[in-house]
Amino acid sequence: SKECSLISERMRNTNPSFIREILKVTDKPDMISFAGGLPNPISFPKEELKESVNRIIEQYGDKVFRYSTTEGFRPLREWIAKRYEQQYGLSVNADDIIITTGSQQGLDLMGKVLLNKGDKVCLEKPGYLGAIQAFSLYEPEFMAISLLDDGIDLEELEKILENNVIKLLYVVPNFQNPTGLTYSREKREALCALLARYNTVLIEDD
Repeated sequence: SKECSLISERMRNTNPSFIREILKVTDKPDMISFAGGLPNPISFPKEELKESVNRIIEQYGDKVFRYSTTEGFRPLREWIAKRYEQQYGLSVNADDIIITTGSQQGLDLMGKVLLNKGDKVCLEKPGYLGAIQAFSLYEPEFMAISLLDDGIDLEELEKILENNVIKLLYVVPNFQNPTGLTYSREKREALCALLARYNTVLIEDD
């Protein structure tokens, strides 16, 4: 149809959003959905968030409501970088941090920057629907790697790396979606050691 011809070929070939379909039922008052990543509302620190918002407005005034740099509000990025250093011993600074509207935008940006049509992308089997959706827009070839009790199957991954040029590997090592498993420390270290031998980007969704 005429209307369809206005839509880009890329979008016409894109499947409907899995996440959107899953979350549609959350508006039904008689429905308790276990499909979407919806925390229990009682876990939201509402009073603390109110206090934080008021403090930020008092400290920074109108600046917090204006357009900022593409990377995000610098004082927030500095705070996040400092927290990574204090809590995890990671040597990062504000220039290493980008503020996104949720992880889905972050995944989309990484696909936009890294992927060409036909590039090979490895991910866990089963894998996170949101990542599959975000990367699919850039038309890669997906290669699924099995999960074991302690994380991704490194023998299977190594065989694929040996025989293919893999552009990126996407993993969720903490409370993996959808299985809920968490990688062991040994598996994480072995995964990093393996990827150090290849020109493959590791995307950790944490």
